[in-house]
Amino acid sequence: MSSGDQKKNPTPEELAGMSQEELAKLGTSLDDVEVIYRRNRWPIEGTKAEQRAARQITFWFTLAGLSGLAFLAIFLFWPWEYRTIGEEGYALYNLTTPLYGLTFGLSILSIGIGVVLIAKKMIPEEISVQQRHDGPSDKLDQMTSVALLRDAYDTSTLGRRSMIKWSAAFGIGAFAVAAPVGLLGGMVKNPWAQRDDSPLWRSLWTPDYPGETIYLRRDTGRITDVALVRPEDIDAGGMESVFPWKASWEGDHSMMLKSLRHEYSAVMLFHLRAEDAARAVRREGQETFNYGNFFAFSKICTHLACPTSLYEQQTHRILCPCHQSQFDVMQYAKPVFGPATRALPQLPITVNEEGYLVANGDFIEPLGPAFWERPGYRNLES
Repeated sequence: MSSGDQKKNPTPEELAGMSQEELAKLGTSLDDVEVIYRRNRWPIEGTKAEQRAARQITFWFTLAGLSGLAFLAIFLFWPWEYRTIGEEGYALYNLTTPLYGLTFGLSILSIGIGVVLIAKKMIPEEISVQQRHDGPSDKLDQMTSVALLRDAYDTSTLGRRSMIKWSAAFGIGAFAVAAPVGLLGGMVKNPWAQRDDSPLWRSLWTPDYPGETIYLRRDTGRITDVALVRPEDIDAGGMESVFPWKASWEGDHSMMLKSLRHEYSAVMLFHLRAEDAARAVRREGQETFNYGNFFAFSKICTHLACPTSLYEQQTHRILCPCHQSQFDVMQYAKPVFGPATRALPQLPITVNEEGYLVANGDFIEPLGPAFWERPGYRNLES
């Protein structure tokens, strides 16, 4: 068929009788594509350079597969439960997230490098110019486009390279299996297996028995220091981060450390000025949670559990540095800006007969971000 005939629309009978090469040429003609330059990467089959290129591509796809399987194994079997410094298993736990990122990232990277190497070392080198056309493709365009893709595959010589094909299937297949594991993995373990003692309901502020005294403790930087807090220790207008302390932890280095480092331990203790405390809005059902001018709120942001570390004394705003949520201390730490949608849980506090600030019960709602089963409040005594 001449080039002049190729530019015409052939009949169905003529299309059926065309070879793949003829369909590819017809496709370029119909798409107003002019092939200025084209050269096969390996015109001579079986050279050492060609074999070396094939081994490079195979290596990266194989590495992608091994990395994907490693991610899967680490996700399933590596110790993942939280450990603090000094606890047994802390070193292994501390490697969990880096290993997730390393293996999953290496799998993605290796697949990308393998695909780039195929494009650079196997697909024919070509320079083409095409006029742009708008609108959907018709049946003829679809047929010729498939032929062009098939022609690119055949001339890349990938069809006869079983080593590359199998390694690519291994790499991409392993990644495809590993990718959804992160999503599905969180649905495997039942977080409610322990009912009221389940981790999402409890924190170190939860009493181990009814009537247990839980003191407010400051962090001096030394694990063995038990610096309990009195009302006179904090100036009016001030704020300090405090942590739980139970007498049963005395001499237990692991629990003394955990009380300061556990992800949900930190609480912000505010001493409002008298005039500010008088106009502070209490949350319904929590009107008695403060002790005089002292208010205590969880330091864990209700958006994504970052520590709300910043406090603007003049505006009474608590700021989360991660995603810029802001909470108003004058309105029961209600969110007033940013992605957070729930107030910071308030810890009920009082002063005991020794003059120390203590928790007057547990939080009545779970700490941290939302989860499906989370209600607005939870009465722990019911």
